Amino acid sequence: MPGFTHGRDDTALPPDGLGTRPRRLRVLSDNDVALINGPVFLVGLFYAVSPYVLGFADTHHDLAVHDLVVGCAICALAAGFTVAPERMTGLSAALGVTGLWMALAPWAVAHTSPGRGAAVAGVVFGVLALVLGLVSAALVRRANRVP
Repeated sequence: MPGFTHGRDDTALPPDGLGTRPRRLRVLSDNDVALINGPVFLVGLFYAVSPYVLGFADTHHDLAVHDLVVGCAICALAAGFTVAPERMTGLSAALGVTGLWMALAPWAVAHTSPGRGAAVAGVVFGVLALVLGLVSAALVRRANRVP
């Protein structure tokens, strides 16, 4: 139509009613947060397969299933951190809590003494998940800080 300019249609993008766009851009532009995702995924993967690699899957079946489920959940968290970091930043502290549970789980889940392999795997991977969760939560908190 004459007299009208055909500019960009701003209604194509969702409105930013809460003003979260600057915060989201800060979180996404921070490469330190993204560097945590790989080690988190690897901790989850190694925790999931540790009962079968270390050989306590037959003697402690309940603990093996537990490790598999929790390891897969950590891998899903890492995938979520990678795919949708702006929506998953609030769950970074959950990884630390999961790490605490992983360190205590060999004694809480196993009905008998967990054995050396199960105990070492639970404590080592639990401490790694706890440290990665604390680092991730600190980086997200730093990225969310208003300048």
